Amino acid sequence: MAGIGLVNTWEGTIAFPNSARLVKPRGNGITMVIDKGLGLSETANLLSVAGEYVDYIKLAFGTAALYPGKILREKVSFIRSCGIQIYPGGTFMEIAIIQDKIPEFLDKCRDLGFSAIEVSDGTISLSPDKRTELIVMAKKMGFTVLSEVGKKSPLESLEIDEMVSQVHNDLNAGADYVIFEARDSGKGIGIFNENGDMRNGFFINLIQGLGDSAKIIWEAPLKNQQHELIKVFGPNVNLGNIPPADVIALESLRVGLRSDTLKDILCKETSLAIV
Repeated sequence: MAGIGLVNTWEGTIAFPNSARLVKPRGNGITMVIDKGLGLSETANLLSVAGEYVDYIKLAFGTAALYPGKILREKVSFIRSCGIQIYPGGTFMEIAIIQDKIPEFLDKCRDLGFSAIEVSDGTISLSPDKRTELIVMAKKMGFTVLSEVGKKSPLESLEIDEMVSQVHNDLNAGADYVIFEARDSGKGIGIFNENGDMRNGFFINLIQGLGDSAKIIWEAPLKNQQHELIKVFGPNVNLGNIPPADVIALESLRVGLRSDTLKDILCKETSLAIV
């Protein structure tokens, strides 16, 4: 079990309005950062300030193939030395599937030092049996496995029962977490409409079908999305595709140091509308 209560530099002067935030290592309250190509210095700067608030870093899309080899190894090694899991984007693995190179792909990921793997079919189509096979294969090689549910195109959106079935199948196969697709834009995909707002009816029916959401990571790159999910699930909801520059801002939402969630806390405590 993770402990409760982040280190507060202002301890004794200002307390966090929400003190229930879990510290690392934690199984819930995961923050997954989407990295579209940070250099070594940028990565070091990010983690020197916000490393305590980051649990996973995803090298987005197929960007891992574009780094100079030495830089990639240094970056992966450094991130892992900070106690953070790192993995290449799911689209990269989908390309490996298309090219029939999964064993070679997983061997290369292990050689480079990646600690986790994403199994997805956002662009391609995989049968439930194939998803299970890939999850089991990656787990046997010692990877943490994150599967992803949902399609990249709004024209291929899945029905709720399909999503729920896929989540349960993936978790039963051994996936550590299941990510709900929202892309890096957070608009027009999954639980969000084309403006980036929650599709409330869809979302309510989805979470009712899922039941326990402890192993779900919701991609939520936009502040309003993060706020809504914190309102529903509390400060220890698992959130993904967080831009590097927004990690501290998200943590402020989680602990009530931002107006949006501070207002929620005050309203709950007083049962009065705060103007």
